Formats: sequence, structure tokens, C-alpha cells
Amino acid sequence: MMNGSTGRRSGGSGRVRAASAALCLFAGALTATAAGASPAAALTPPVAITADDLTTWQTNGIVWSMAATEGTVYAGGTFSTIRPPDAAAGTSEQPAVNFAAFDAATGAPTGCSLSFTLSSGTATVRALALSPDGGTLYAGGQFGGVNGVGVSNIAAVDTATCTPRQDFKIAVSATVRALDATADTVYLGGDFTSVGGQTRNSFAAVTTGADLLPWTANADEVARAVEVTPDGQHVALGGDFFTVNGTTSHALAVVDATTGALTTSYPGFIPSTSTVQDLTTDSTGLYTANEGTGGGVFDGRIAIDLDDYQQRWRDTCLGATQAVLAHSGVLYSGSHAHDCASMGGFPDQPRRHLLAQSVDDPTLLPWFPDTNDGIGEPVGPRVMAQTDKGGRHYLWVGGEFTTVNGAGQQGLTRFADGPDTGAPWVPNVSLSTVTPGQIDVQWQTSFDTDDGELTYRIYKDGASTPVHTTTGYSLFWDRPQLKWTDTDVAVGETHSYRITASDGTSTSAKSPAQSATVASSTQAYPARVLSDGASLYWRYDEGASTFAADTTGALNNGFLRNAPAYRQTPAAIAGDSTAIGFDGASEYAYSNKRHPQPTRFSVETWIKTTTTRGGKIIGFGNLTMQNSTRFDKHVYMTNEGRLVFGVNSGGRRTVTTNGSYNDGAWHHVVATQGPAGVALYVDGQLRASNFLYTSNENYPGYWRVGGDNLANWANRPTSNFFAGQIDETAVYPTALSASTVSAHYALRTGE
Repeated sequence: MMNGSTGRRSGGSGRVRAASAALCLFAGALTATAAGASPAAALTPPVAITADDLTTWQTNGIVWSMAATEGTVYAGGTFSTIRPPDAAAGTSEQPAVNFAAFDAATGAPTGCSLSFTLSSGTATVRALALSPDGGTLYAGGQFGGVNGVGVSNIAAVDTATCTPRQDFKIAVSATVRALDATADTVYLGGDFTSVGGQTRNSFAAVTTGADLLPWTANADEVARAVEVTPDGQHVALGGDFFTVNGTTSHALAVVDATTGALTTSYPGFIPSTSTVQDLTTDSTGLYTANEGTGGGVFDGRIAIDLDDYQQRWRDTCLGATQAVLAHSGVLYSGSHAHDCASMGGFPDQPRRHLLAQSVDDPTLLPWFPDTNDGIGEPVGPRVMAQTDKGGRHYLWVGGEFTTVNGAGQQGLTRFADGPDTGAPWVPNVSLSTVTPGQIDVQWQTSFDTDDGELTYRIYKDGASTPVHTTTGYSLFWDRPQLKWTDTDVAVGETHSYRITASDGTSTSAKSPAQSATVASSTQAYPARVLSDGASLYWRYDEGASTFAADTTGALNNGFLRNAPAYRQTPAAIAGDSTAIGFDGASEYAYSNKRHPQPTRFSVETWIKTTTTRGGKIIGFGNLTMQNSTRFDKHVYMTNEGRLVFGVNSGGRRTVTTNGSYNDGAWHHVVATQGPAGVALYVDGQLRASNFLYTSNENYPGYWRVGGDNLANWANRPTSNFFAGQIDETAVYPTALSASTVSAHYALRTGE
């Protein structure tokens, strides 16, 4: 992680709108030099904020709102106490009734203490905004008093004395959920239908002296965000609404800052099942946080150009976005994103709650601190704020989470532009000696929470100086395989290798030593697999890792899930190293790369089992971290041990062997599809085929070995997962001929 220079800070709904020192992205594009490195490395410069959370005081409830001025962060929500960073819930607490103020640099509370209360029901502070000069803090929510001073869901606080202003009082009929302020006007949004005794539906504007303005932007549903544009001429509105001032504009609208008249409407722009939860701006753009409910929803973020109020980009991540903050070229967001595959991001991974994107491009940047969902609805982060102190830049996050980066921390957390203390993961290493006279050192790229481009150093035979240094780009869901070939070896010699990964500041520990002996001759079976054009070839010779190394030049490595049994012997091929064992319950492997539909293909593997529960051996599915929802091009075993090859070709089409193969012996299995239809071979012989099945289902997906969904397929076994040993798995972009399949099987003895 590297530090950026200073720039401009932009505020969001409920955040100060003032100029201050900020961060920037490095302009230079990065180049990935190692084989297999992602081209994304050249497109995504590093984010200056690190992913390492700083010690911060906590709340005992939800933080809904924040505002930040130079050196101070104000937090409002639904909580009653705050406590030190390491204190467990219920210990070392001090009162803080729905509000607290913190030192931005230390994370500790300041002397500003306010109590927001309600005579009946639960009080909450849902919105905070500072005046441009920082002298007044406006608060909105559901409350009737501030430090004993009677108010009605909105209040103003003098920040110098931390006391409620007696001269700012106006009745708002229901909860205020959003605020933004200029030098002379306070804009508010929420559930209300009247302000100051006059009709105002969901949005209103008052003077800084609490006089109701004629500004009118009536909406038919709840308001959740208001954001004054940088030029002060317009106000962006967000919420659940379908009309503004009687004109159709769902969830988002732009109105005149003086009159409230609608200037830009968005009919059909956001699906009717989605809403806008938050808004933020920078000098050129308006950015939305969207939440959806039900099928076909939109949960992601939209960037809109301020010059014409048209879309710059939108992402399609699933997992309701609650907060956005645009800052120095980066759009930070809080959500519970769980699937960004449709925009080239992570697929069905566990939820990720904090993300970063360039304001010019929705591609996810390598910044992945995380929280849990926490309490409440729950979704995790709810609000963000940014401020500076002592030459450092701080990003604060509030919400309903109870952990941050895996450790206990409730309601609040913060990040800064350094120091970067997190080291990348230790690389997973595998050695190959298929080609005589050399050793191929292969490794799965590592993951670092705030850097995509990492430097790898290879150490040979215990030396302290690396024999090779290279770089590669990786993200937690995309960890490409890299490879270096050591030719400074002699036949019969044994050498060991260890690898480190570095982000330029922190370096991982060295990987466990892996050893290999230089071969004197070519291994017949793998050589034939490679010469016949395999595009993926997993030999399962790793020791203990999440890595299934690909022996082909495609570097199409796999992830091993849930710790299958490594180094199983004897292997399927004479002279081969080891096989891998799957438990039939949860263990499987999936390809790191997402592939387009293969219209012609062959899958090949060796199996050994005595299971009577069946299971999927190899197949193509659309998901990686859970059972797929689209799945075909697969071979599975029935409870009786028969093998089935199935494709979706105008329906679920299968061919099945007559014999059973759960006899505890190694069996060679090959399934092909091409213009001649489908064919299923076992032990070198054609066992089933159908010339009519020449197509399969069209969707992008991943090759999976050892388990995946089998719902509604013919002769479905008891288990989706295969219990047994698997070895020498290969995938080809062609339909292998019967003679080629037979030749592969004949090489089982290593001849």
C-alpha cells in the first residue's frame, strides 16, 4: 500500500461539504510482468487508504449517520453507550444517548456529549450534516429533545459549545432521514408530510434560522437521501418514491435548489423493486447507493455525470448498497455484496461489506477490508465519512456490524492512508517435472487486502537471495497461476523452493519448502495429455494448500475447497506422484477462470471409489462457493456405481453405462461432445453414446471436480458430492476420438 498526495474532499448526504486535504490515486498504470498475470493490473492503480482498521471506540447499537469536520467525527444512531476498542459488550461503557463525537486521529470520544431522547418510543438520529463553515451541526431523526431542549425530529447544534441552538426550532411531523446544508439553507428528507405546519411530502427546505422555505419537491414515498450539487444550483433526491411534484421519477430525481422544481427525472432508470439509500458527489459526478427487494433487483451503484445528469456507469453487484462516499477519484461503498460476477467481479463468494471503485469505471479496485452483517436487519455498514487531521487522511465507517476484519468491533471503525501493516497471504507452491532436465515452479498468486499487484521472490535450496523475482496481479476471487522454469539443474538432482509475496511494504512468510527431482526422461501419460491439446490439466500432486496446479500453458489452476485429502497413494498412473481424495460431503475443486460455454469439449479423469451414494465427478456450473443454479456438461455416478454423462440440449439429455464402477479400482473416465453427439468412455472403451445431443446450455461457468448440484437430473444419486479418489483431471476444447481415448488408457502403466 502506497500513500497518495493531497486533493479535494467531497461530502455526501449528511456529511460536510468543505474543501480539505485528501487522497489521490496514482496515475501511472501498473504492468503485470509474470506469466498469467491479469490485464486488470494495468487498469486499476492502488487505493491510497489501507484496509487495516485502526483502534476506534465502539457503540452498543447501530450507527446510522455521520458528519465530519477537520479532526472531529460526529456519529448518530440508535445506541445508548460507547466503550473502548477492546472492551467486550457491556463492559467499560459510558453513556452516549444516540450521539457521540470522536477525535478523528485517535478514535476516542471528545468532550462533546449530547442526548437525543423521545418521551415515548425509541429515539434515533438518522441524519447529520454540518454547515459549510463547520459551526453548526444539523441533526435529524426521530426525537423530541436534545439535552432537555424540546425539538421535533430536527435540531441544530453549536459545535463550538456542543449545545443545541435555541433559535432553531421547527416541527417536522415524522422521521427525518436525510440532511444537507449550504450557507443559508438546510434541505431535509424523510417520512414526514408536514413541516412547520405546512404540507411538505418527504422533502423540504428551511433557512438556517429554521424558517420554512417555499421550496417544494413533494414525493409520494419515503425520502432517504438529499445532496446539494457542488455548484449549489441543484439538489439530488433519493428514496423509495415514484413521483416528484406529480411527475414520474422513481428513486432518483434532480430538482432546482431555489424552487424545488423538477429539472431531471428518471422514469424507468432504476427498477421499481429498487430504491436509493444514499447519494454523494464529487466535482464531476453524482453517485447512488441502491437497494433492491425480490427478483431482478438492482443493488449496486450508479455514477452520473453532473454536466448532463446522464449515466456514466453502473455496476450490477448483488447485495444492497447502503452508503457511498466519493473521495479523490475513488467511490467507497458499504453494502453486503455477495455476487459481482455480472460485472467481472467476484462470483458467489461470502458477503463483502466494503468496496472501492474508480469514479470513472465500475471495476472493483483492490481494497477489501470487511465487516460482518451485525445486528438489526442486518446489512453491515450504513454510513461513511472522511476527514483529515495531523496530515493524515481518515475514512470512517458506521453501521450495525459487530466485527471488523474478523475481530470484535461494534458500530464504528476507521481506516487511514497508513501505515500498511497487512502482509499478503503466503503463496501456494507446486513443482512439476514433466519435462526432463528442468523443474517448473508453479504457484497460486496470493491475496492482499489493499494491493492487487504483488512481487514474488523465489528462493532455491535454502538460499537467502532469490533466484527469480516477478510480479503478478490478483484479487481474492481471482488468483491466477504463475510459473517459472528452473533450467539451472541437472538430471537426478533434487532441489527445493520457497516463495514470498510482497506488497512493497509488508512481505509474507516464505512458503513451506517443496522439493522435486529432475527427471531424465519424459513421462508418457502427461506428455500425451498435453500433446493432445488439454486446456486444463490438474495432477493433484500438491502437499496441502488450496491450489490445484495446471500443467498446461494455459495456467488454468483450480481452487481446492474444504481441505480434501492430499497426497493419496497409489496414484492412478504408474510412476505418477499422488491423487486427491474427496469426502462426498463438502469437498470439491473449481477452476479459477470463468469460461464461456464450451460448444465442443472433452473431460477426462481417473476415479477410485466404493461409494453407494453416488455424486458428481466433474461438471460445468455457474457458481463456485455454493451449488450451482445452472449446471450441465457433467459426469456423475449413481448410487449403484453406474456413470452418467449429461448435457442440457433442449432438455436434460443423458447417456448411462450398463456397468458399475464403484469397485474400489482405478477407472479411466472420458466424456466428449461434438458434431457427432456425445460419447462416454470408461477404461478406454465406448460405453454409451447418442449422436443427437450436439448442443449444451449456454452460460459462462467454472469447471468443478468432486461435487456440484444434480437436482432434477436422471438417476440422481443420494449425494451431490463424490466420495473417493480422483487423479489426472483434464479438459479439452475438442471432442477426443475413440482411438485417442484408448491410447490414453493404454498409458496407465507408464509405458
